[in-house]
Amino acid sequence: FFSVRIHSHATMATPAVSNICANFEEVGQAFAQHYYQQFDSDRSQLGPLYNETHSMLNFEHSTSRPGQFKGSQSIVEKLVSLPFQRVQHQVVTIDTQPTPNGGVLVFVCGNLLIDSETQPQKFAQTFQLMPTDAVGLPAGSYFIFNDVFRLNVG
Repeated sequence: FFSVRIHSHATMATPAVSNICANFEEVGQAFAQHYYQQFDSDRSQLGPLYNETHSMLNFEHSTSRPGQFKGSQSIVEKLVSLPFQRVQHQVVTIDTQPTPNGGVLVFVCGNLLIDSETQPQKFAQTFQLMPTDAVGLPAGSYFIFNDVFRLNVG
């Protein structure tokens, strides 16, 4: 799991929206930095950022090429199986927004340098982070609820 001090406040504007994360920008920025540092150094260690029951990854998913994975074990198996040894993520932009129940939406655009390539590939990735207590786990950290990855080609 990923921990950042959580500041939240309830809103009365819409009854369906509660516990908005007040420091969503800080949470999203810190998460992205941590995620890509871990991915680039040893992606096999990303498991604790996901949840075995609730997390889902769409990796270049389409009806003609299924790429949907559920649970931390399945997700990490997919990430470890990617056909490269070294990768370097160069984050260009990070956009964040709060979501209901204290969650944070993180949208990242950047460049990937894979193995000895000198021409980076463009990518976009969206994460929905959920506080652990939203699914009945001990409070104080986040996990990746949804992760959508796409190379920007064409």
